[in-house]
Amino acid sequence: MNATPLEWLSATDAARAIREGLISSEQLVEACLARIDAAEPAVQAWQYLDPEHARAQARACDLARSEGRPCGPLHGVPVGIKDIIDTADMPTEDGTVLHAGRTPDRDASVVALLRAAGAVIMGKTVTTECATYTPGKTRNPHNAEHTPGGSSSGSAAAVAAGMVPLALGSQTNGSVIRPAAFCGVYGFKPTHGLISRHGILKLSRALDQVGVFARTLEDAALLAEQLTGYDENDLDTRARARIPFVQTLAGEPPFAPYFAFVKTPLWERAEEATRDAFAELAGVLGDQCREHALPESLREAWDWHRTIMEADMAANLDLEWEKGRERLSDSLREQLARGRGLLALDYQKALARIPPLNQGFDELFLSYDAVLTPAAPGTAPKLATTGDPAFCTLWTLCGMPAVTLPLMKGEDGLPLGVQLVGRRGEDARLLRTARWLVSRVQAD
Repeated sequence: MNATPLEWLSATDAARAIREGLISSEQLVEACLARIDAAEPAVQAWQYLDPEHARAQARACDLARSEGRPCGPLHGVPVGIKDIIDTADMPTEDGTVLHAGRTPDRDASVVALLRAAGAVIMGKTVTTECATYTPGKTRNPHNAEHTPGGSSSGSAAAVAAGMVPLALGSQTNGSVIRPAAFCGVYGFKPTHGLISRHGILKLSRALDQVGVFARTLEDAALLAEQLTGYDENDLDTRARARIPFVQTLAGEPPFAPYFAFVKTPLWERAEEATRDAFAELAGVLGDQCREHALPESLREAWDWHRTIMEADMAANLDLEWEKGRERLSDSLREQLARGRGLLALDYQKALARIPPLNQGFDELFLSYDAVLTPAAPGTAPKLATTGDPAFCTLWTLCGMPAVTLPLMKGEDGLPLGVQLVGRRGEDARLLRTARWLVSRVQAD
């Protein structure tokens, strides 16, 4: 073992150390709990945490190993779970007073897969209200006066603060990529339908996607590999062989990747420091990076996304609207009211735009390995907002895989995320391309 404190071990190293008997799961969980005790008063990443329950899971992992039972890829490794993802042994309150005290009777599919892989379900991380825009209590670990982003705020902050090596989140607009960027960790949102959403608060079938947070790309690949696959309870998943994320990530690209630097039609929202930083990054990549302009008409895609999201939210949160709208935030009430007023024709037209969009991007990926674009307009803004998701919206609408890389810092010293976007279904290749980019930047 190296001198890295246990709570800062990568999940990959921690799982290996537990398998080899160099540390126990209980030691790792205890170190994470100590770190939570130290950092939680400032960061406030957890909605529900029962230290004794976490310890009991760790002891069960250690007993299983001592008895020679099989150890899964995440055996004994603690994972944080966004509090819109059902857990049968813990409350799932969805960030709203309307669901206070709600305890599901079964795990979400992703939680069941984590348990099968040997993970310790550490606790429930803070989400914004119903995974929308109204902030929760969590603060940015780099500066408590700034937002950690949303809606997966607690998951991103917990990983960034050394409380857990891994966490789950979800994205309907920018809720994985943006908080990962603001907190300076890796956030990976796979292709739409690659990970089951069964047992997770439903906002929009067309847009909801599960994502992961980690402090290394290897860890993001390890976690994602455990979660992908067919689930009869999620009609957007399909039967397929398990994707070898870890193996693919470890390999070298057959040739140096090419990047399409895409500013999007909303480039005016990018802060000046962000524009300068990305111009510098493109310069570092030289001939491997070329600017690719999207047509100005594509600005409509942000309206299509909003139409789909708000119409679906209005349908899926209809009970909350009918029974307790006065207890919802102004922001969520306004979204639901707009959604309830949309025409079915406009909704269907917006949905019909997605396949042609993806067909156009498929052609782009004949020339490029990944799209290079900001994860957010700048670094994390001050509290009271979770930040602008505009640089995530298009890729979420299209269901394309995206990863944010903590490669830069802003003038205020806060993390400035780099987003890479890949072709639908080429998730492992995207992570391999991301590893190449990280190595290239770190070498310069």
